[in-house]
Amino acid sequence: MDIRRELDEASERTGHSLHVPIMGTGFTIDSPLRVARYGISSVISLVDDGLIEKMRRYHSEQSGEFYQEIGHKDQDRRARRITAYLDLLDLLIQRQVEALQASAFEPGSEITRYYELLPEGPLKKAYRGTLELADGPEKHELQDELRRRVVPGTIDVNIMTKVDRSVAPDGTEYGPDSSDALAAARGYANSGVSSSLVLSAGMNPRLFSYLASHEGFAPNEEGELEKQIVIKVSDYRSALVQGKVLAKKGIWVSEFRIESGLNCGGHAFPTKGVLLGPILEEFKAQRGALQETLHKLYCAALEAAGREIPAAPREVRVTVQGGIGTAAEHALMLDHFGANSVGWGSPFLLVPEVTNLDDEHLELLCNASDSDVFLSEASPLSIRFWNLRTSASERARRERIAAGRPGSACPNGYVATTTEFRDVPECLSSRAFQKPKLLALEKQDLSDAAREREIEKLLAKSCICCDLAGAATSKLGIDSDAKTAICPGPSIRDYSRVATLEEMLRHIYGEASLSTSPDRQHVFNCELGLYRDYLREECERAGQGVSELKPKYLQEFHANLLEGIRYYRDFSDTLPSNERTAFRTDLDELTADVEAIALPA
Repeated sequence: MDIRRELDEASERTGHSLHVPIMGTGFTIDSPLRVARYGISSVISLVDDGLIEKMRRYHSEQSGEFYQEIGHKDQDRRARRITAYLDLLDLLIQRQVEALQASAFEPGSEITRYYELLPEGPLKKAYRGTLELADGPEKHELQDELRRRVVPGTIDVNIMTKVDRSVAPDGTEYGPDSSDALAAARGYANSGVSSSLVLSAGMNPRLFSYLASHEGFAPNEEGELEKQIVIKVSDYRSALVQGKVLAKKGIWVSEFRIESGLNCGGHAFPTKGVLLGPILEEFKAQRGALQETLHKLYCAALEAAGREIPAAPREVRVTVQGGIGTAAEHALMLDHFGANSVGWGSPFLLVPEVTNLDDEHLELLCNASDSDVFLSEASPLSIRFWNLRTSASERARRERIAAGRPGSACPNGYVATTTEFRDVPECLSSRAFQKPKLLALEKQDLSDAAREREIEKLLAKSCICCDLAGAATSKLGIDSDAKTAICPGPSIRDYSRVATLEEMLRHIYGEASLSTSPDRQHVFNCELGLYRDYLREECERAGQGVSELKPKYLQEFHANLLEGIRYYRDFSDTLPSNERTAFRTDLDELTADVEAIALPA
């Protein structure tokens, strides 16, 4: 083997083709500390600065670092907590990487694990080649080169743009540039971390303008972006619209992260029946045009601001996540659709080395049935939310209802948005809101079906901004009374045991399989089935007069599903013969189901 040739061919980037997406607030809150040294990028939620401060204290104590509390009443405490935590993680990961690079190439060492975890490719071949060399100067020189090739994963962060309070729970107005989303962006921008800010849940004009005004998101003296912007989108139109808005403000979107509208964990943002396959095809066809369009707007904004214009368009990465569950599907996203990386979320909930989840809830996930994982009304944001029916959070919610005291105490108030009964915003899941709301619904002029539907939606609301943190605080012993909520995607039903990081990566890269679902459908058909169920449910509600969706919307939704099905019939020709028959059989059954849905007039 020509080891030097393999090294020359190896990419300078991390050899991994996956990333760990944002999952809740607690599941991935310290995932970078667990996997970044092995070249795997992961995403931290910036919603809960209270949790972030608890985690900073925990990891400071664990690592022997000095800790000074940033209290709830401290000036700009949200931004400062975020900055301090990210800088701590950055410091600790730098130490991990230095220790890894200094370790010996021997069984069980950190640098050996780094290279053994990589997918097959030139870098891993070069590593294996050095193992076959006799001990001597050449081997030592090549191993030193391999040490220099170690590239850690990034500490990426997420802001859910709709979670953006301007008023404190006590009614106090936040100061300028101090709403939740803006303070979180400032906390990230002021940190020393070089990574990506992932924006999800649509546009927030106030946040977008703030990003453009903050130097932390501008090119450095070398013209490089130390902090990049990633937009999570569900279709191409959303990418184009949001990308243009930001480009006109002088902000470059370095990556569009496509997520299935329904086949994902956490909050679900269904498209109007447009399926993942056609969406990926459109990105594949329009990627160059998208880059050129954004480049022109970006350069015009930079010129107007007196900034240097890049000589060539910056890269636009496209990544994808949501329900991908086999090595073949992973490779399909990379090779056929040209994705730069593939997100694996829910399966990593069963990998304790990567995410936070206590033993009780690990067992509940392993044993979850199809009915246990459901698309709920639990989110106080009134966005459909994937939920585990058997979680401690759901049990506590049902117990409060049975005791005649529905609603939570709302200790955090991060998603307090309604002023229906008070001038101070309240959360839809809070007891303070649900009690008067139930009385109001009893007096409201509604049909019995509509009233029952509204009461059902109201009582389904959970304190997810508190309970999603329980995944971390319960596991790490920070809060033994935490009522953990879990928001796995439906793909979690394909797995039934806890796995190591090695096992999960071997599954992703096709060296083994962890799937325990013998009748699992292809990711495209899985998503189509979820959209079928969603449309059928909404059409039934429309027939009862309780759907919030108009008949015209449902008819267009149905037409888009049929258009997607036609795309999949042609697409199936590209599948290997051993996958094609099962794909087409499942597609035929799903097509018959979709065609049989009774649409409202």
